[in-house]
Amino acid sequence: MPETFNFSEILERLKNGSKVCRIGWNGKGMWIALQVPDANSKMTLPYLYMNTAQGDLVPWLASQTDILADDWMLA
Repeated sequence: MPETFNFSEILERLKNGSKVCRIGWNGKGMWIALQVPDANSKMTLPYLYMNTAQGDLVPWLASQTDILADDWMLA
C-alpha cells in the first residue's frame, strides 16, 4: 500500500513540484500538478491542472470530497 496524505499535506508537495493523485480515482494515469506561470504564459497566477485518463491536460478544481479525502498519494 502506498503512503497516503490528506489534502493539506499534498498541497505542500504540489508547491514543491510533485504530481499527485487519489487512490479513489478510477481513471488510469490521472494526476494533478501545479503550474506556475512564467513570462511567456497567458496566465498570471498559479493554478492546478489535471492529466486525464485520456492524456489531456485540463484546468482542475478540487471538490469538497477531494479536499477532505485522506487517500492522496504521489503520482
